[in-house]
Amino acid sequence: MTTTLYLPMDTTALSMGADDVAKALEFQTSANEQTINLIRNGSRGMFYLEPLLEVETEQGRVAYGPVSIGDVESLLAQGMLNGESTHPLYLGLTENIPYLAKQQRLTFQRAGIIDPLSIEDYIKHQGFIGLSNALKLSAQGIVDEMKISGLRGRGGAAFPTGIKWQTVLDAKVTSSEQKKYIVCNADEGDSGTFSDRLIMEADPFSLIEGMIIAGIAVGATQGYIYLRSEYPQAQKILEQAIANAYQDNYLGEAIQGTEHQFDLEVRVGAGAYICGEETSLLESLEGKRGLVRAKPPLPAITGLFGQPTTVNNVISLATVPTILAKGAQYYQDYGVGRSRGTLPFQLAGNIKKGGLVELAFGTTLADLVNDFGAGTYTGETMKAIQVGGPLGAYLPESQWQTPLDYEAFSAIGAVLGHGGIVVFDDSVSMTAQARFAMEFCVVESCGKCTPCRIGSTRGVEVIDKMITAHEQSEPTEALNELLVDLCDTMIDGSLCAMGGMTPIPVRSVMQHFSDDFITDATVTEVNKTMGKEQ
Repeated sequence: MTTTLYLPMDTTALSMGADDVAKALEFQTSANEQTINLIRNGSRGMFYLEPLLEVETEQGRVAYGPVSIGDVESLLAQGMLNGESTHPLYLGLTENIPYLAKQQRLTFQRAGIIDPLSIEDYIKHQGFIGLSNALKLSAQGIVDEMKISGLRGRGGAAFPTGIKWQTVLDAKVTSSEQKKYIVCNADEGDSGTFSDRLIMEADPFSLIEGMIIAGIAVGATQGYIYLRSEYPQAQKILEQAIANAYQDNYLGEAIQGTEHQFDLEVRVGAGAYICGEETSLLESLEGKRGLVRAKPPLPAITGLFGQPTTVNNVISLATVPTILAKGAQYYQDYGVGRSRGTLPFQLAGNIKKGGLVELAFGTTLADLVNDFGAGTYTGETMKAIQVGGPLGAYLPESQWQTPLDYEAFSAIGAVLGHGGIVVFDDSVSMTAQARFAMEFCVVESCGKCTPCRIGSTRGVEVIDKMITAHEQSEPTEALNELLVDLCDTMIDGSLCAMGGMTPIPVRSVMQHFSDDFITDATVTEVNKTMGKEQ
């Protein structure tokens, strides 16, 4: 009898030794004359359990993890192929693991379940239903569904997707040489974020389907996935999935026998954080240096190669098939206020159970990090949580009951962004974190506007002067006021969000962690990070 096993091949699982586990399984089962069908799927997002090995049984998939190469022999000896529960790594039915069972998976409904390169498997799990429904609608009908759903950009800006699509649909092209474009922003560079990568590695056809639907909706025939260079495994999987989609006539001319055409390519970036900003991304796609463009004109009017362009994040586009398959109202029924649907929150940093958690908007930060993350990895008290990437605010415990939705976070001077959540325990130096925000901008600024280019450099200098003044027992009030003024200038004068958001983490430290800002202990920690130990 052949037993079907599932072992992820996403970046996280590979980094934890999944390939070695796969080789050990094949070797041991062959030696024992046992027959297995090993499917390399994507991760379920429970990274603290990777590599997660699943066994297909009559009751469903049974999970074991985290599995190392040294566990394979004992797993086989203790009945793993039959789903036996005698091994210490036995986790029971995968779908009943609390971390997974408590989620509301819409966008990630197939992640870790299907073979990411099998169109047959994708269709078996409700894939391409959204495209089928879209083909029955007019372009305006598709756009209207997106508006009703309430989907907003999941890349961080949270702009309503339907309105963006409407603008591109209404834009006119005046000759046969002109055309509209769909551009997927897969330059996921925020610290603590990995949802884009996981969807591309675990369920790439959802992204492909979403881009096809977007093309039909706005009248675009060419799409590009702008992928960050640090994601080689995602690139490999995406390119094979795209080739499979061409082979089965989901891409190219006369898609599924219709009049629609859509072509898709992967383009790899060069490692610039600023190219996560949509206009800088477009410059890079055109073969230029990634500099931010002034707006207006908007990319929806004058985008790639000067043509109307829809630029959406990976999760935004990968969510489109669910909306078209189950209906806009179905998706709109999740969430709170103007934040509709779900968001894949990513738990990282000093967290015991790191991974991806897809939930409807409205749960609190405290519930998320405690119920799912299970506290800090070190066991120490949590001190600060940064949400929204390196330019997001550091939130104190008094703000952890804030509902996870865009408007609630904006009301406290924070950003929800791409859903990245990084936890720090009480050993962190908040002075070092404030300095890091400015230093990060120094390194990653495109340099086009003065407030960002010069302001960040001056920000590092001012914080360093404050540290020196404190060490010499000199007053820092004037420098503190200067730092506040500098932050105001960057917010009001920067061309894009890079310079405009850099002061957010700095201000949050000054406001909520004033007792830890420029103290003897934090100065010592900063000097250590800068290699200035005495």
